[in-house]
Amino acid sequence: MNNERFSRSIVWRKSSHSSSQGGDCVESAQVSDRIGVRDSKDLSVGHIAVDPASWTVLIGSIRTA
Repeated sequence: MNNERFSRSIVWRKSSHSSSQGGDCVESAQVSDRIGVRDSKDLSVGHIAVDPASWTVLIGSIRTA
């Protein structure tokens, strides 16, 4: 698979809590059967991918914190 073409087809969404002035910038996207999470300030480090159940637990924990 061509990774460059694959990565261009991914639609990343910035967190509503991310700052537009270069602060905390976290993006997520559906990546195959996983949820990709990356730091939009430093794309060179790539992303992590978690299963949907883990993503749901993480988001639920963040929302109640």
